[in-house]
Amino acid sequence: MGPRKAAERFLGKNSRADHFKITLFGSLAATGKGHLTDLVIQNVFSGRRAEIKWEPGIFLPRHPNAMEFTAFDQAGSLTDRWIAYSVGGGAVVDDTSGLETVPIYPHTTMNSILEYCLHNGLKFWEYVERVEGPEIWDFLKHIWDAMQESIRRGLLSDGILPGSLKLPRKASQIKAKADQYSGSFRHRAQIFAYALAVSEENAAGGVIVTTPTCGASGVLPAVLYYHKKVYKTEREVILKALSTAGLIGSLVKANASISGAEVGCQGEVGTACAMASAAAAQIMGGTITQIEYAAEMGLEHHLGLTCDPVEGLVQIPCIERNAFGAQRALAHNTYALMSDGRHRISFDEVVKTMYETGISLQSQYRETSLGGLALRDARAT
Repeated sequence: MGPRKAAERFLGKNSRADHFKITLFGSLAATGKGHLTDLVIQNVFSGRRAEIKWEPGIFLPRHPNAMEFTAFDQAGSLTDRWIAYSVGGGAVVDDTSGLETVPIYPHTTMNSILEYCLHNGLKFWEYVERVEGPEIWDFLKHIWDAMQESIRRGLLSDGILPGSLKLPRKASQIKAKADQYSGSFRHRAQIFAYALAVSEENAAGGVIVTTPTCGASGVLPAVLYYHKKVYKTEREVILKALSTAGLIGSLVKANASISGAEVGCQGEVGTACAMASAAAAQIMGGTITQIEYAAEMGLEHHLGLTCDPVEGLVQIPCIERNAFGAQRALAHNTYALMSDGRHRISFDEVVKTMYETGISLQSQYRETSLGGLALRDARAT
């Protein structure tokens, strides 16, 4: 998503250029083919002369997912040059600007939000509505509809996912097996199916919601859909939980990172699990302190998780991690609700720890496909 948006922006600015060269650096180059980055860029520059160069061994200082766009005239003279960074969830920044969107929340930490909500008698979703305005609900309706559609498509699709691994889709098969059982076993199996459905849609290039990223897009929709199906949760309740999940994700993004290339999969699936854990705790009637506790556990119990996609594809181990991230979220919800919400490690502290841990990871464990499971020949298993 980030490279596509960056390519569109550069082409729009240089529509009269004769030809282009795009250089991908670091993690973006190492996993670019598996993530279909080159295909996306080629589609943007379709009909134009554009060369793509890969530099997986060169890491630019600001972020591991770096790309350089250059434009030339007919004489071959350079007319424009731009370096951009894909920082996660489709967001793009450069060396002269901050984030694409201007932060609107007056509080930048969970502790300050908790203090404000407790002082004013607000729930998290009420805080979101107060800051974002009532129009947030129309936006979240669109998001929830897109999530449900990705699950439905994924459950109805069979075949082999694109790429060299030849990985078969499993969501529909697991859903069919789950439907033959009853009770808690059926419910546990169903949430696997929902998470796999979305993650397989992502791997196939389908439309999904970045929650918070494409690679972690299956966790939150699965948990919300599970509550809709199992507990018959009303849409308005789900939308309120979705707003709280978004608040959790925005705090991680603002204070740490959601980029697997920067902090490993703990920043992707870990953040997704924190978002889903908070959403589930709210749906089940948790207080804001219990919701914060559930979110903290969602991130804490993914600390140190590496990003090591086999052959750069968002398939192994990514798809299964989404399924287990969704099930973990339900466990965190239950554990938090059994407590009074008090605990020793705050959400803010675990966010800081996650970032420090991620930066300390060797580069081969941060979405370069050069370490961990990425070194195993998964095609032979």
